Amino acid sequence: MPEKTLKKITEVFPAALVWLTFIVIITLSFARPLWAIYFILVFVVYWIVRLFYMMVWLVISWVRYLRDIKIDWLEKIKILPKDYREYYQVIEYPTCGEPYEVVARSFEALLKTNYPKDQMIVVLGGEERKGEQFLKVAKEIKEKFGSQFFKLLITVHELQPDELPGKGANVHYMEWEIKKLIDELNLPYEKVIVSSFDIETLPHRQYFSYLAYKYLTHPNPTHASYQPLILYNNNIWESNPIIRVVASATTFWLLTDLSRPEKLLTFSSHSMSFKMLFDVGFHDKTIVTEDSRICLQGLVQYDGKYEVVPMFVTLSMDTVYIGKFWQSLKNQYKQMRRWAWGVEHFPWMWQNFFSQKANKNIPLKKRIQYLWNQTEGMYSWAVAPLLILVIGRLPLFLASDEDKATAFFQNAPRMLENLMVIGMVGLITNSVMYTLMLPNRPQGYSWLNYIIMLAQWVVFPVTMIIFGSIPALDAQTRLMIGGRYKLGFWVTEKKT
Repeated sequence: MPEKTLKKITEVFPAALVWLTFIVIITLSFARPLWAIYFILVFVVYWIVRLFYMMVWLVISWVRYLRDIKIDWLEKIKILPKDYREYYQVIEYPTCGEPYEVVARSFEALLKTNYPKDQMIVVLGGEERKGEQFLKVAKEIKEKFGSQFFKLLITVHELQPDELPGKGANVHYMEWEIKKLIDELNLPYEKVIVSSFDIETLPHRQYFSYLAYKYLTHPNPTHASYQPLILYNNNIWESNPIIRVVASATTFWLLTDLSRPEKLLTFSSHSMSFKMLFDVGFHDKTIVTEDSRICLQGLVQYDGKYEVVPMFVTLSMDTVYIGKFWQSLKNQYKQMRRWAWGVEHFPWMWQNFFSQKANKNIPLKKRIQYLWNQTEGMYSWAVAPLLILVIGRLPLFLASDEDKATAFFQNAPRMLENLMVIGMVGLITNSVMYTLMLPNRPQGYSWLNYIIMLAQWVVFPVTMIIFGSIPALDAQTRLMIGGRYKLGFWVTEKKT
């Protein structure tokens, strides 16, 4: 089969599978309502079992987080056989028009970390199309922070014809400039650890010490990415309840995967070896979701001998809240759609895992596992909330009088309600953990705000549809249609 045809088929497949599911269920709701109800009940039972399975991993990750956050990782790396002073930490901060206050806040957070600053190389990357504004910000940053790190590198990226406008292209350019600096300093690539951060990322004070420990104790550290726990705590108290629920749901999804490395891909801000970055040709400059693609690049480059190492330490980021209720909700939808555009990995994975040009040195089991994780994750994201909470009610209204007279039909609503009540256990667990992970309450906020923080979870089912299923379905359908409907990189608006 020609590569072009195969690529189009794999672009169509994810959305086609989702739409086929909806079409079949809706058709059965009219033609065979009882069949539809059987399917929906089986699907809901599967999801309840899956929920409790995920809750087990959530609790395991939570316990590991509480344990690791109390350890003095700087003291631990000081007694390792390898000398941590020989390793340098590079921190990438790509920007696209963010104000000085946002950038300065991130630099101040770096200074609060307990890792030696004379082993940090900080890279601030701007876009040529924001040149005047960026250079003004960069000048102020250099004046205030330039002498407080080993090196502060400023880069300005000019978009090239073969690049997609967005973070990936900017980071790709930054990494070529980092290579020039590292070569000038004669630093071994395997002794340079790179953290690719969004501009508003605020690391835990022990982040780089923890990262160094993971890196120095790993048997093959250049063949691994390092994924921390992402919190959206920077402006969590100011955000509205809907935004808070959506943001925290992302945290808990990541928390469940941190204890299951076989399902883990890098997400948002994360870290890796510069040696790996160089070997794979740096972050992809032609896609939107470069943050998760980079570990897949490593997987293909090293014949499957690559992994994502979980880090039970936090990075804190902003929610999309900018002070305007409706605009913030609009931004939240766009952010979720951009994350759901990770479906663009499916054609790439098929091409690199199973096509004639694929790397067959990767064990078949691992190739199938990664492709299954990608397919099942994207399918569930788009299907589950809509099917369980909306479409699943359709056959109950369309059944004939004869069907309604059966004992099964009369008990079906009660069975669904009971299953939903069981599912509330997970929601309650999330709400309690979420409250315990909140930053200190700012001045001007009363203790009553904690009650709001707990009560806001009642909107979770609605947010699963509006900011879960629908943007996922939107992204997958755009990939299926292609052309001008394909997504570009949308820059999240930042405001302090």
